[in-house]
Amino acid sequence: MAVRKIIEIDENKCDGCGLCANACHEGAIQIIDGKAKLVRDDYCDGLGDCIGSCPQDAITIIEREAAAYDQAAVDAHLGKTNTEAPKMSGCPGTMARTLAQKNSASPSSCSCQDASTTPSAKSMLGHWPVQITLLAPNAPYFQNADLLLAADCVPFAVADFHGKFLAGKTVAVGCPKLDDAGSYVEKLAQIFKLNKINSLTVVHMEVPCCSGMMAIATKAIEIAGIELKIKDVMVSLQGDILSEKMV
Repeated sequence: MAVRKIIEIDENKCDGCGLCANACHEGAIQIIDGKAKLVRDDYCDGLGDCIGSCPQDAITIIEREAAAYDQAAVDAHLGKTNTEAPKMSGCPGTMARTLAQKNSASPSSCSCQDASTTPSAKSMLGHWPVQITLLAPNAPYFQNADLLLAADCVPFAVADFHGKFLAGKTVAVGCPKLDDAGSYVEKLAQIFKLNKINSLTVVHMEVPCCSGMMAIATKAIEIAGIELKIKDVMVSLQGDILSEKMV
């Protein structure tokens, strides 16, 4: 082993948000017991792509004795093969569209008592698509929008998600732990640059990795060079609102 540049993670500063793990293209960082950890020295190329993604400044580049970076080991770790993945054509489901709201039938108009056939609540979704990766920054529904940035577990936890959060808002949905946080930052920054956003609400779960949504939103606002307050809402695993504040 030789002395070379490699990352170092200060676990005292790390809050386990997982943004660094998403930013590491080599899979060298994993969240273990709520903290980011460098799993193997030879997975880290020492370039530090993960540093800018850390909202706590918990990652630095140091020089120490470490195993040399091993691309073959990284490829095996990520499960890569020599065959090129098939190129995907455009999916019609990603086409930006505004959705007309329909009035659901009144419960009194249904004589059936079976819950499976009882009319459901009205959908408040006003556009498609909703996943951050698929959103077009110049889609018309972003202009003068009240933007809702929601972690994708939130609608499953909050029983009245449409009524409490979605009504009257343009929504962008994603997972700050499993998805590419860097691409989310870039997409949101484009949206902020191209459109007048009236307000921004970020709704995330109470688990530490989900707080990365706030870091993504904050970084995107910084890159876009705008001033925009964020309404930060944290919900419990049972769907209760734990905190709500302006940042």
